[in-house]
Amino acid sequence: MNLSMTLPDDPVASRELANILIVDDVPQNLVAMEALLARDDIRILKAASGPEALELLLVHDVALALLDVQMPDMDGFVLAELMRGSQRTRDVPIIFLTASPNDPARSFKGYETGAVDFLHKPIDPRIILGKVDVFVQLYQQRQQLKAQNARLERALQLNEAMIAVLTHDLRTPLSAISLCADRIKIEVGDGPLARTAHHVETSARRMARMIDQLLDFSRIRSGVIRLDLANHDVGTLAHAVAEETRQANPTRAIEVSISGETLGYFDSTRISQVLSNLLGNAVQYALGSTPIVLEVNGEDTAALHISVRNAGVLPANLVQRIFEPFKGSFHQSRGLGLGLYIVDQFVRAHGGNVVAQNVEDGVEFRVSVPRHAVR
Repeated sequence: MNLSMTLPDDPVASRELANILIVDDVPQNLVAMEALLARDDIRILKAASGPEALELLLVHDVALALLDVQMPDMDGFVLAELMRGSQRTRDVPIIFLTASPNDPARSFKGYETGAVDFLHKPIDPRIILGKVDVFVQLYQQRQQLKAQNARLERALQLNEAMIAVLTHDLRTPLSAISLCADRIKIEVGDGPLARTAHHVETSARRMARMIDQLLDFSRIRSGVIRLDLANHDVGTLAHAVAEETRQANPTRAIEVSISGETLGYFDSTRISQVLSNLLGNAVQYALGSTPIVLEVNGEDTAALHISVRNAGVLPANLVQRIFEPFKGSFHQSRGLGLGLYIVDQFVRAHGGNVVAQNVEDGVEFRVSVPRHAVR
């Protein structure tokens, strides 16, 4: 399998030119301003009227617009209002240039139309150069951030695609390992080799769970998770999942309590995985020999309430981020740190919520899902 990706060039090295739009009906002013602002990282766009400026704005992204206020047909204020009314140009910084005497009312109108500054002619070259330099730097920084975000997004997409491919391809050899281990146990009966086969089988099951979690994580991140909704009895699902967990962990006591009506409209596979992940988490972290308690409460006619309790305590710094993916370092016996993240996502997909808290007799995870899941 060959996975490769060509990333865009370094955004700093491939910095694009910043377009500066100058709008003035006097040709000499356009030429003078172009000569003043000329530099390697700037492209000057010149327009002799408002309509001509609008045509340029339809084609080019602009870092800054320098607008003359007094122009025939369409003055700078009208042009600025039209720019603010367009999604494409509403965020373009505008500096008004005027030869009129300093008039506070006129300046206020300029700021009302979206100006970031209002300069009077004759303009000090040092002032205009300083202001233009600030907006050019801001524009270039925004472009660099866009390029970096694009690179990160593409890298994330590649990683997720790679996870999906790898986890899919790992299933075949893992199935073979499990079958061979099971065959060895049958052939040799009891003894050291049987115990070795049992360890292989246990490790294979743990690896299969990790693969399933990675696949679910990939689907969640890609936004392709779908629910197969139908009428199901969550109480029946709870008993089945608890029995599976007991078989995998024969030394751990698990109690199931069902009350009320537990029928609802759910994806049985996803709800079973929610229950399995919560019980698996409780098995891993429960202290002592106190039984793990799984309760399904159907007394509420609008929603089902599920809780899993075990002896122990959640560290205060972990309570607020318990459902984050990869929240802890990998532990070979405890998995990837994705189980509770998947629980949260599957419950949310059903329109419900899940919380974790320390209670008097240990740690409790509480799930609430509407009986008719949100489509």
